[in-house]
Amino acid sequence: MRRHRLHLLGSLLLVAAAGVFTSGAAPVSTAVQPRPLGQVIPAPASVTPGGAPYRITGDTRIRVGDSREAHRVGEYLADVLRPSTGYPLPVTERGAGGIRLRLAQGPYGAEGYRLDSGRGGVTITAAGPAGLFHGVQTLRQLLPAAVERDTVQPGPWLVAGGTVRDIPRYPWRGAMLDVSRHFFTVDEVKRYVDRLALYKFNKLHLHLSDDQGWRIAIDSWPRLATHGGSTEVGGGPGGFYTKDDYREIVRYAASRHLEVVPEIDMPGHTNAALASYADLNCDGVAPPLYTGTAVGFSSLCVGKEVTYDFVDDVIRELAALTPGRYLHIGGDEAHSTSHADYVTFMDRVQPVVAKYGKTVVGWHQLTGATPAEGALAQYWGLDGTGAEEKARVAKAARNGTGIVLSPADRIYLDMKYDRTTPLGLSWAGYVEVKRSYDWDPGAYLPGVPEDAVRGVEAPLWTETLENPAHLDHMAFPRLPGVAELGWSPAATHDWEDYRTRLAAQGPRWDALGIGYHRSPQVDWPAQ
Repeated sequence: MRRHRLHLLGSLLLVAAAGVFTSGAAPVSTAVQPRPLGQVIPAPASVTPGGAPYRITGDTRIRVGDSREAHRVGEYLADVLRPSTGYPLPVTERGAGGIRLRLAQGPYGAEGYRLDSGRGGVTITAAGPAGLFHGVQTLRQLLPAAVERDTVQPGPWLVAGGTVRDIPRYPWRGAMLDVSRHFFTVDEVKRYVDRLALYKFNKLHLHLSDDQGWRIAIDSWPRLATHGGSTEVGGGPGGFYTKDDYREIVRYAASRHLEVVPEIDMPGHTNAALASYADLNCDGVAPPLYTGTAVGFSSLCVGKEVTYDFVDDVIRELAALTPGRYLHIGGDEAHSTSHADYVTFMDRVQPVVAKYGKTVVGWHQLTGATPAEGALAQYWGLDGTGAEEKARVAKAARNGTGIVLSPADRIYLDMKYDRTTPLGLSWAGYVEVKRSYDWDPGAYLPGVPEDAVRGVEAPLWTETLENPAHLDHMAFPRLPGVAELGWSPAATHDWEDYRTRLAAQGPRWDALGIGYHRSPQVDWPAQ
């Protein structure tokens, strides 16, 4: 009996000796290892691991000082952590230890941050709230995947010790959602915004009009929404956003530090508008609503003054709703508009955007006209697009036009992964995960100076996508790779390393309810 007691006492002493104690006096078993500090997406600019991990416990507080902006980020973090940990995690101005969100001047830019983790706590430091928010996304990924669940999980909640220093490579890290081919509700758009926030995207490009549907209320032209928005591909009921709906999307995106870039595509892709108002047609006859998927057949009437009254009203009302800097005027696939008319149209429309305080963004066909000063051209061509077209884009870039890269055979998220993919299209080819990730935006277009590249954007067109589950399946796992191309230094881009980090995201997506494509190019953990 005495030997049994001594053995039990020795075992307890060994357990105590093996424990690592952190804030909250909670032991951490050596059998539980925190996620490596660099195992996040996008890859940080620099990682210096070292020291004891921090353990989030029931005593942990989120300290934000007296900054209202930091307080908002702190409440967001608490909302993420409370359901799975079961801890109260109060957001406070004072105290010691815990998780600290700190605004301070430093080499962080508008969106960078520094994360320091050790036995006594975690501190995220940034020059602005966007940097704090992005740092919180890194902290989130450093915790076990179960942190994403909405019921209490066992933990433990460890954050590896060390320092992350991080700043984005490009200022434009966008994702486009086409709500015109199929309409998505405000809540469904918010759901996609939350997906984007996980990976430090900062632009939400909303494709608000096309042949199949007009999705934003315009008071001066009410039939655009009520008639032009009344259907979608396949003949469904369609829908549109009231101005309050749109304001709510803008507000929610801003709370996740994404800027909304609205797009009204013109002079082509305009059948929904033409069907709503006969005067916009050269012959004065409104065509029927359209629910197919062909492109290039519609055009505003460039020679009519009413066309420019229409454009002015739409841009004026949309600009007033949009606090962001940009307004996208489309300009692609205007096959029914002559080149001369296209140039005339763009020469008249671009100054309207400037008149209402916004910067022009257009698809790269805009470079076939004369891009306005400061305009951005969004390149959606292929690797094999003709040299003449690429040269035209490069010339515009050398003349000051910024370039956003969205090559269709790389990062169009609606392209099928392979021939067995049930959703999506394949006109640009099949785009598996490696192809989507394995290219350098800074060196992609010949003749485009690297400093003309503003960043990357992943479009998600919805001809075949009808619900949020469809969006998830086509966006994941490719979306995080686009985020890394836009955020991480070029020197960190390595497919073998990336595919390991990507595989580790699988359990997180399972916890979040994201039904992703289990690409055979990635060694996913067993479900």
